[in-house]
Amino acid sequence: MTGHLYRIWDSDLCWSFRQSPVAMVSACISIALVLCAILAPLIAPYNPFDPSTLNLMNGFSRPMEPNAFTGETFLLGTDDQGRDMFSTILYGMRISLFVGFMAVIFAMVLGVLLGLVAAYAGGRTDAIIMRIADVQLTFPAILVAILIFGIAKGFTPVHLRDQMAIWVLILSIGLSDWVQFARVARGAALVEIQKEYVEAAILIGRRPEIIIFRHILPNVVSPILVIATISLALAIILEATLSFLGVGAPPTQPSLGTLIRIGQSFFFSGEWWILFFPAVTLLMLALSVNLLGDWLRDALNPKLDD
Repeated sequence: MTGHLYRIWDSDLCWSFRQSPVAMVSACISIALVLCAILAPLIAPYNPFDPSTLNLMNGFSRPMEPNAFTGETFLLGTDDQGRDMFSTILYGMRISLFVGFMAVIFAMVLGVLLGLVAAYAGGRTDAIIMRIADVQLTFPAILVAILIFGIAKGFTPVHLRDQMAIWVLILSIGLSDWVQFARVARGAALVEIQKEYVEAAILIGRRPEIIIFRHILPNVVSPILVIATISLALAIILEATLSFLGVGAPPTQPSLGTLIRIGQSFFFSGEWWILFFPAVTLLMLALSVNLLGDWLRDALNPKLDD
């Protein structure tokens, strides 16, 4: 086990990681934020989703200053409903990360599957899948996500809309982002199909699904992981944008985007912290994940080396 860990530590990827201060700092920030989101019930001093714990008298408390009515002090202040901003940000980041991860996984599975099928089948199947992808690329991702969100919400029963809002959001973001995975998977698969090991598998009569998933898929994982890492940052930003526009996470379960939308209503009246702290958290999260994706892209593509 020790020898295996040493080989991983001594690999080219880990060496590249140790030589990149930006990657190391980005990884530390990303891991810290993800752990804070996962451990939110243990770290957060309050549960902002529990109405019984809210006290309207604590509303608009300034950071690190005692409230004029209750005397309580909050690290990052409170919002208009008296919710502790520190606790709300932790829980909101939890929702943003959950939506981002699930949307990327859904887009990756769908896109990679369609890309591999298009590359292997070729002909009319390839043309249909790629033309659909080309048409979708002509529209901004946010417009596609809003359209899908509206259609999916329309099919959701009224009494289940708040409970299903997060899953509808995941579906809309995932369906707006599968094209990148499909194009990358198809391009990498077309290269692999021309190689001798795939031709040999075809000649001995292996089933297409075996060839696709056992022989081709493992050799196209690297570029897909790079796209997934970068897409995670974009999915988090897209979720925040949709929630900011009021078509994302419900107010009862606010994400970072919902918190920013609430905060901008009070920004010009002097309650700057309601907007500032969620915005800074979103910036740190998206930027660190994006920089990590950029490093991974450079590390896995030797052609980009200086």
